[in-house]
Amino acid sequence: MQRGGGSTAASTIDAIAPESGRGASLSIRLCAVIIAATIGEPRVLTVRIGDEPIDALPSGPLEVEHRTLEVGLRAWVERQTSQKLGYVEQLYTFGDRDRVETGETFRGRALTVAYLALAREALTAGAAMWQNWYRFFPWEDWRSGKPPALAQLEEALAGWVAHAANEAARRLREERVGLAFTASWNEELALERYELLYEAGLIQERRRDLCTLPAPDDGAVFGQAMAADHRRILATAIGRLRGKIKYRPVVFELMPPAFTLLQLQRTVEALSGVRLHKQNFRRLVEQQGLVEETGGISAATGGRPARLVRFRREVLLERPTPGLRLRPGRRSMTP
Repeated sequence: MQRGGGSTAASTIDAIAPESGRGASLSIRLCAVIIAATIGEPRVLTVRIGDEPIDALPSGPLEVEHRTLEVGLRAWVERQTSQKLGYVEQLYTFGDRDRVETGETFRGRALTVAYLALAREALTAGAAMWQNWYRFFPWEDWRSGKPPALAQLEEALAGWVAHAANEAARRLREERVGLAFTASWNEELALERYELLYEAGLIQERRRDLCTLPAPDDGAVFGQAMAADHRRILATAIGRLRGKIKYRPVVFELMPPAFTLLQLQRTVEALSGVRLHKQNFRRLVEQQGLVEETGGISAATGGRPARLVRFRREVLLERPTPGLRLRPGRRSMTP
């Protein structure tokens, strides 16, 4: 693995242009959303940064000695967390004009190229730690029914709708709330829900960014804040992964070499935030030909021993979109 050099300003790649006119300094950073899964818990790798420590995603500037963006990303992640990355894909480039990165000392545009990485949880170093991603998005977990956080969020959003400037704005807000927090609940709209709560002033980062809006500081309802716009980046990754597991077998990147079908189901449920019907899930896995038996059994099930299976990689050559098209049970927005 190629490692990046020092993190001095001189080694960071900046596109320098005159401060006046149409040009501006441009800082390019790399950021990793690293996802793992234990049974029943989706995990994201974070680091604690700052004088008043706050959770952040592993990140760092693109440096001259980084041959590619991905090489730079892997170097920063290993340096900050000791985690070696396997599966990696580019997620999104965040470059809004008014965004800033924690620790930025220059005046100019902050551009962050974010990546989604799937890993198996391993020991970390320094200030790095694995955390349940529902700590940051408590309203996204429907596995035990309507999340407790939603009742307070719905009340706050209703007040936001009612205080629109005019009737047209009120109808637009009402429509957006209905689409994001609808009774049918599309689990892939994690980013849209976060953005809506941010705009409504219900997210701690909104208060911090504007330094004027009073916002609730109850992490159990509004989620734990993150550095800069890293919670927005994480929400983007959650929506991407929830959509991707339906048509690509990426969930198997998070599984051990051998596992039971129940362990696979619990992992998919943890990531998607919905409960699945056991028989329907097993029928889908078998029909898709996604796994094959290893010949072993697991006695650590709390009941009858379960057969161990493994991912059948030949499926990647057999058809273009092998995945788990989820069919969650119907959910109601009422408790």
